[in-house]
Amino acid sequence: MMENYDPLFPDQPVVDLYLPVWASLPSTALKPVFIWADAGANERDTLTYSQLNSCVTGIASNLLLPLQKGDTLLILCAPGLQLVQVIFGCQRAGLVGVPVIPPDPSFSSPQQQQHLIRVLRQTKPKAAVADREYISLVRAYCEFPGASTSQERRMLATLLAPLKWIPIETNAGPPSSTYTGCQPEDVYLIQYTSGATGTPKPVVVTAGAAAHNVRAARKAYDLDLSTIFVSWLPQYHDCGLMFLLLTIVSGATCVLTSPSAFVQRPLLWLELISKYQATCTPVPAFALPLVARRGGPCLHKLDLRSLRNLVLINEPIYDSDVQDFLKVFADAGLHPSAIAPSYGLAENCTFVSTAWAPGGVPSFPDIPVHAQLLPSARLGSYDIDVDVHIVVVDEETFEQVEDGREGEIWVSSESNANGYLGQPWLSHEVFNCRLKGGVGRRFIRTGDRGIVLGHQRFLFVTGRCRDMIRSHDRTVHAHYLETRAYKSHPECLRGGCIAAFQVQNGEDQVVAIIAELQKGKDKGALSLVRICKGIQGSLFKEYGLEVGLVGLVKGGSLPKTSSGKMQRWAAKEKLARRELEVVQLVWFGKSCGSSGLIQAILEPFESSLALLQIEIGLE
Repeated sequence: MMENYDPLFPDQPVVDLYLPVWASLPSTALKPVFIWADAGANERDTLTYSQLNSCVTGIASNLLLPLQKGDTLLILCAPGLQLVQVIFGCQRAGLVGVPVIPPDPSFSSPQQQQHLIRVLRQTKPKAAVADREYISLVRAYCEFPGASTSQERRMLATLLAPLKWIPIETNAGPPSSTYTGCQPEDVYLIQYTSGATGTPKPVVVTAGAAAHNVRAARKAYDLDLSTIFVSWLPQYHDCGLMFLLLTIVSGATCVLTSPSAFVQRPLLWLELISKYQATCTPVPAFALPLVARRGGPCLHKLDLRSLRNLVLINEPIYDSDVQDFLKVFADAGLHPSAIAPSYGLAENCTFVSTAWAPGGVPSFPDIPVHAQLLPSARLGSYDIDVDVHIVVVDEETFEQVEDGREGEIWVSSESNANGYLGQPWLSHEVFNCRLKGGVGRRFIRTGDRGIVLGHQRFLFVTGRCRDMIRSHDRTVHAHYLETRAYKSHPECLRGGCIAAFQVQNGEDQVVAIIAELQKGKDKGALSLVRICKGIQGSLFKEYGLEVGLVGLVKGGSLPKTSSGKMQRWAAKEKLARRELEVVQLVWFGKSCGSSGLIQAILEPFESSLALLQIEIGLE
């Protein structure tokens, strides 16, 4: 179903077909569509709608010289406007794009190496596109992968060598007189999941599903040609990629910068909003405290009055973080009604819902809070408004639960992706679910838990099914334990850099907390033990939960996704493989079993000071 955006310029079946419309109109042809800013908030590159349309046509023609429509193309371009052009060029050429953050061409990082091997094996691309320098370095690697080459390095060289390499700098081919790009039913993108709860999976996205998804988001956030976006999110998947498409569908302008620029200087994000008078911007909820801590001295330089949609992504969304952020930036003109808690996942292209509503409807702070969290949807009229159907389901019975009871969130819409590439059994299990009775619409199982409350039926995303901590008669979402652990010693621990999970100890499961220390806080054994004891005691007092193991590691040790989500499963694996830079471990269990993961974790420390502190922890 397609809503009518404008009677004169009706909606298109795929996103790429909007570009020629805007490029041909006198009012939008010379309008900036994408602006690239550097870490100093300086404008480095700009594309108008007319320029982008011409570039995309040329890139598509060039890509179709060595490739055929339907072929798969690995996109290894660095963040920037060239990457944006290639993504849209793929759709116009009718190719299946696989955008991947380009790893260092020495491939020295095992994690990057493994992911690229996974991508090459699963997607089987015919070619790869990158800049000339990167291509030459990859070719050199393939010829001489190293004297002491591991099996994985040899495998990677073998997979990379037969690819056709297309330099992004190649002159464009002749334009085609007719559109031969993606049709709505054609696969145009393989989008990898973030890897927050397991190994990243390749999601198959059709051009029609992507167009439906961004149209739903455009309607939900009430966007139009006057919209100005600012985004620093990775442009390779999920929300960062969606906002590229959303810009085109809305006829808007989008100011982009790189994630690394944000990490170096978080206030860059707000400076760009202020400079360009942006109206809409996405940000992971966990980034709010990071920005707020640095915001005070710069308030006089900021003007945030233009901001209409502050799109909060990456649940959980804590009310306290939002309140603190608003307090810091209220004097810069940030209005509470701009707060737009939202929910999305790669299996539904990206966007699912938001609790934000346009004027006349109660907005933040006049929305409910549940268990410290803000809602991510209003289900009362949501199905009609944006054509997305959301239910909360009992995972065991597949029955829809009553409002007020927590269960798994299921989503059904035309934005649903086709499945996971090359994984038919898992695709059927996740993408073809029906409520008990087996009739009616099909749903995606999100793997997220939620609860619906209130007469407006607000949906709260409470956590992930796989990350729930179960101990005796208690069940707690991992993020609550991590938040409480940080608050026990905020002067020593890194916010957002704590992982809670369970490990095997004989026949039992024990709770483990691994926390990163701030720089310079890794000295003094007794002080470190006190921090560990403080974490353990704080969690017992707050949740009545007995923590068996607390570990302190150096900053940067814990694995995260490209968008900054904690990978608890990977942290657990790295701890078991002794790959974390452990500074201190304290074992609080009454006994350590002779088998299980705990034994494997503690064994390497038997002759070290860390074991002495483990024994102190038992006293």
